[in-house]
This record gives sequence, structure tokens and C-alpha cells, in this order.
Amino acid sequence: QVQLVESGGGLVQAGGSLRLSCAASGRTFGSYVMGWFRQAPGKEREFVAAIRWSGGSTYYADSVRGRFTISRDNAKNTVYLQMNSLKPEDTAVYYCAADPRGFIVVRTTSPAYDYWGQGTQVTVAS
Repeated sequence: QVQLVESGGGLVQAGGSLRLSCAASGRTFGSYVMGWFRQAPGKEREFVAAIRWSGGSTYYADSVRGRFTISRDNAKNTVYLQMNSLKPEDTAVYYCAADPRGFIVVRTTSPAYDYWGQGTQVTVAS
């Protein structure tokens, strides 16, 4: 059973930084793509970033490219999202997700991901 547990959310001032973590367990994730999504109140869940577990290729939404960095630590089975230069519009619940078929093509829509964490709140104050 795949389990994803996020941590690291919180309240930060605009321009500040946070690092989110996603601890993954229950499978060998070598063929997976791991993604971060976010959902703000009243809005649809949107893609933020993704990484191929094997090889480490990364993909970003235009809104976060250059500010956010996704990475993974194979030894710890953990995926990170380093968020810098945060803006109030980055306020959302952030979710970690896993796509077991991502070795074929990296997908940026939430239905493509089979496994989800519980989410962690990020609030950016202006």
C-alpha cells in the first residue's frame, strides 16, 4: 500500500521560503513520477511540479518556474519542494502525488496520479 505523508507547511511572509517534504513508502518508486499539486479555496487543484524518480528529470508549472525546486532523496524515499520568493497567490493546500505510469510520459493533470498525501497548508501573508 503506497503511503505519502507531507510535512513542512506553515505561515510565511511574502518573499520568504518554505520546504515541503513528502515521505513515500509501500513500494519501490523507481518507475514512478512524483508530483506536487496545490488547491486554493474555491479553485481547482493545479499542477505545481513533478520529478521522475529514476533520472531526476523535473517539470514545473509556469507560475512557479524559477522560484520552486523539486528534488528527491533516494535513500530516504522522500521528495521535496523548495519554495522561494513566495507570493500571497501561492497560498493553498499542497499535495504530494505519485503516478506509477509516469515512466511513459510525465503528466500534469491530477487524475493521472493514483496516490495522494493528505495535504499540507501553505499560507503566504502579504
